[in-house]
Amino acid sequence: MVKEMFVDSHCHLDKLDYEDLHQGIEDVVTKARAAKVNKLLSVGVTLDSFPKMIELINGFDEVYASCGVHPLDVESPFDLAKLTEYANHPKVVAIGETGLDFHYKPETAALQRTRFEQQVALAVNVDKPLIIHTRNAQQETLDILKQGHAERCSGVIHCFTEDLPFAKAAMELGFYISISGIVTFRAAAELKEVVKALPLERLLIETDSPYLAPVPHRGKENQPAYVVEVAQYIAQLKGESLGTVAQHTSQNFQDLFL
Repeated sequence: MVKEMFVDSHCHLDKLDYEDLHQGIEDVVTKARAAKVNKLLSVGVTLDSFPKMIELINGFDEVYASCGVHPLDVESPFDLAKLTEYANHPKVVAIGETGLDFHYKPETAALQRTRFEQQVALAVNVDKPLIIHTRNAQQETLDILKQGHAERCSGVIHCFTEDLPFAKAAMELGFYISISGIVTFRAAAELKEVVKALPLERLLIETDSPYLAPVPHRGKENQPAYVVEVAQYIAQLKGESLGTVAQHTSQNFQDLFL
């Protein structure tokens, strides 16, 4: 019987399959509770989708929210005043998902930088941590964080797939490193080595639901209950007990977001 308590530090609850897989948000939260996942952070990616996401999670004290504009969604409608309003919502504990993705959308690089800079400034202003997405943009990501004094609000590099030097540079700014189900994939050899080298004091775990389901659920829609498999794999990699990984990652979530 699992005694440990876990946290899914990054999921997209408004994007899960509520037609065929889950009977509403209550079903998702119930499944998470059954797996001893007792806190969830539902992450915003556009301003348009934020109100419905808040409405979806509003009845659940253990579900928190972030607001932001994802780098792959920077062409969606944007209003800084509206984002600032959302940032002050009592459910919101973080700003993002923001950052840079030059892998999938290099053509929007200039607009990505602008939106990222705006969200870093907002996070510092409202003193809420940042949730960072980065792909093929290591140095520019670090540069914008440093220039925006993101060390004042700190944050997390979510769904980490970068190298150890980047992780160390982010941690020097006070950031945490969040590991997703990717670490369980056979092809993720470099990431496995990075995880071995990272201190538990700086680790978070996540599902990024409905994406990136960990082994043995790979190929299925991901959900918050599956974050336990991520924790189990990290424990195995690092030669730690599951309880130790659960305790550290839960405390890190508390320290960063709450």
